[in-house]
Amino acid sequence: MHLSDHAGAAAPAHLLASVPDAVYHLDHTWRFTWLNAAAEALLNRPADTVLGKTVLECIPDLRGTEFEAEVRGALKDGRPRVFEYLHRPRDRWFEVRASGDATGLVVFVRDVDSRHRAQAAQAHALRQTTAVLDALPSPTVLLDRVGRIRSVNREWAANDHLVREAGWDVAGIGDDYVARIAQGLVPDELARIAGGIAELRAAPAGGPTRTFACDYSQRLADGTSWWRLQAARVDDAGQIVVTHTDISERVRDQQRLAWQATHDDLTGLPNRARLLELIGEALAEEAGRTALLFLDIDGFKTINDSLGHEVGDELLRQVGARLAHQIRPGDAVGRLGGDQFVVLAHSCDTSEAASLAFRLQRLFARPFIAAGVSVPVSASIGVAVAQEGLRHAHQLLSDADAAGYAAKAAGRDRVHLFSPGLRDAARWRMDVATRLRDGALDQFVVHYQPVVRLDTGEVEGVEALLRWQHPERGLLAPDAFLSVAEETGQLIPITRWLLRETTRQAADWARQGLQLRMAVNISARHFSTETLVRDVRTALHESGLAAEQLMLELTETCVAEDPTRAEDQLAVLRGFGVRVAIDDFGTGWSSLAQLMALPIGTLKIDRSLITAAERLAAGGTGAVLGAIVELAHTLGIRSVAEGVETAEHLRMVREAGCDSAQGYLLAHPMAAGDVERWAHRVEAGGGDSCAMALAGQLG
Repeated sequence: MHLSDHAGAAAPAHLLASVPDAVYHLDHTWRFTWLNAAAEALLNRPADTVLGKTVLECIPDLRGTEFEAEVRGALKDGRPRVFEYLHRPRDRWFEVRASGDATGLVVFVRDVDSRHRAQAAQAHALRQTTAVLDALPSPTVLLDRVGRIRSVNREWAANDHLVREAGWDVAGIGDDYVARIAQGLVPDELARIAGGIAELRAAPAGGPTRTFACDYSQRLADGTSWWRLQAARVDDAGQIVVTHTDISERVRDQQRLAWQATHDDLTGLPNRARLLELIGEALAEEAGRTALLFLDIDGFKTINDSLGHEVGDELLRQVGARLAHQIRPGDAVGRLGGDQFVVLAHSCDTSEAASLAFRLQRLFARPFIAAGVSVPVSASIGVAVAQEGLRHAHQLLSDADAAGYAAKAAGRDRVHLFSPGLRDAARWRMDVATRLRDGALDQFVVHYQPVVRLDTGEVEGVEALLRWQHPERGLLAPDAFLSVAEETGQLIPITRWLLRETTRQAADWARQGLQLRMAVNISARHFSTETLVRDVRTALHESGLAAEQLMLELTETCVAEDPTRAEDQLAVLRGFGVRVAIDDFGTGWSSLAQLMALPIGTLKIDRSLITAAERLAAGGTGAVLGAIVELAHTLGIRSVAEGVETAEHLRMVREAGCDSAQGYLLAHPMAAGDVERWAHRVEAGGGDSCAMALAGQLG
């Protein structure tokens, strides 16, 4: 036992030495002043780590519990408290006695878990027994050897008023049992009951006890009820006792569960399992005339994130209701899950299915009102019509899904018809998803494209370009797999790997005397996970690369998805030295005001904008590119021209005042070892890569 004098409270060691319960004293500020060994064991902490600390400091999970409320009450009013308390983290019951004294409160804690659980088990068993007794006797009749009712119990008689209200004759003493219960029964169930009773009557005397049971439904005045009939021979005279247990609630539960198993809880529409059944039935009945429309709501995640799941759920309910209201008689609409709906159209060829898709698309022209908010919504729709001989529901759904994916990829608010090529594309996406999930990181490689200064031709950095060395398809560009990686949740792990690999490579180059700033592309998904800052810090720490030598490149559209979240994270990154660039400028739709609000230092002008500027300059419409560069310089932002592929491009971006450039004229993307050789060749040629490129010395 460990006892201590604290805050003037004397520990009565001679009284507590033999007490098996945990006992401790708290002063008026809830601090431990003494405790016994049992209390140390209960707290799993030695006394010297507890004394002087508050209860909530030592056991924080007591905050807000009944224990805290009761003990505070005892301290406040001085009245003793005795209560039982379930400590949920340990899932154990304790009996607590708290008594005040002049200096605070003495608390006794006894482990009563075994007793409490034993009492609970006894109470449960008692409740079960009571429930059985309360439920007995069920409506019961005794039949004589020819099937007439000889006796009925009170529960049977209690239903007489329902029988009369239904317009039927009450089954009483002397009536033929089967003839009376025929009222309100379907013929098949009546025949089954009559046959079972007849078999019991015909059973030979002296044989083993024979029983019969079946479930049946009956229409009464208060609606349809379901019963379980159980009958047994009770003596050699052929008497039969028949009990009737009301199973209506159980049957309704089963019906409810069956409905829930085939319907979506949120919208009440058929779910995926039921849709597949309906599609299979349609294919079996009308081969080649079944159409499936796959609808994917555009931008639903943004709605959920910005307006909340309550608005999102209400929106899904309204979408389902509109679709259900607009489909043709006999057709079906269901929800696959998330923001995806399916319309099954019978007797429908390709042109009719396309017409139906465009008609359903117009349903979204009118905004939806959810939780008082007007929500504009569009949908991308894929259409697949079953070909002759198609019998598999999964295949038709897969075709419609592939068409829906193509509609989504083509832009918002589109309709796309299925073609066999989409099936190959879907298989490719599945293969990519599987390989990414199974660890394709080992097959990724990074190529680097040099970025050079336009005034001196000096090499100032590289842009990291991810490639996949696919075992069958060879070297793949990001367009072939990154969209699938984003859909399957693999994009963030890939980007983390890319950050580690590129910062390691840049650090290796720096140790060799080759100072190259590393530019790495970051996706919008990284902002939403809010792990970007941590992932960048980790990569820099592990590689030893200076933060100033790393540049993160983000597209306009990437920033536009959530500018506030992007701004917060980019500001932190800029704070410890990482540079930030807007990539592909000229392809997005973000405003200049939005870009000005971000902590960016570089604007990378997209090749398409350079090409457009070249056409405009040829038409005498002015120096568009120069205006953009001048604006960037006014904002203190450097400009990098991408896609410099010809001498004319180089001349044009120089005249526009761009600071740096990259493109095939200067250098193609290359492996890390080739970057070193390329940089040394530039250095050996005088250091001006632009001049060397124009002279054909870098080809």
